[in-house]
Amino acid sequence: MEPRLKTLYNKEIKTALKKELKLDNINQAPKLEKIIVSSGVGKKREDKRFVETVELTISKITGQTFTSRLAKKSIATFKVRKGMGAPVGYLTTLRNDKMYEFADRLINIALPHVRDFHGVSRKSFDAQGNYNLGFKEQTVFPEISFEDAPVLHGIEITFVIKNGSYEGSLKLLEKFGMPFEREKEKNNG
Repeated sequence: MEPRLKTLYNKEIKTALKKELKLDNINQAPKLEKIIVSSGVGKKREDKRFVETVELTISKITGQTFTSRLAKKSIATFKVRKGMGAPVGYLTTLRNDKMYEFADRLINIALPHVRDFHGVSRKSFDAQGNYNLGFKEQTVFPEISFEDAPVLHGIEITFVIKNGSYEGSLKLLEKFGMPFEREKEKNNG
């Protein structure tokens, strides 16, 4: 069975974006290409319990295995040498049906679990229209139980959007149901 967001995109969102963005061709509409879920271990890369928690978290919330990342450059203050030693981070890339299912769970289940939530920032888009979202702790995901989280760590989620721009990507994510912060009204008096 096709994921709900994928069906919604193909049947409704794509044509609505073509009209709203005044595009010539429906294939120019912004489209979710992949979602990257990552977490760095930084100074705690030698702490076995912390690293195991990060690995478990990424594999549980995405439903697939992760890859480890080695340092790209040497940083003396962190005692890191380029390409040597323990991994400095872990990530996994979601595509196709898994990507849409993860986005649906994130938007409709995980984000409402965030304490004192007022919406996600509208300022987290890059020049290509990709959206970055960070969490201070992994416990907002329902797949993570209290026993699975002996130590807390952050998670970074990147929505890579094809044919994206700030306006187009924002409209796409809004149509998926992403709860953005309300724009503050300017008071003139």
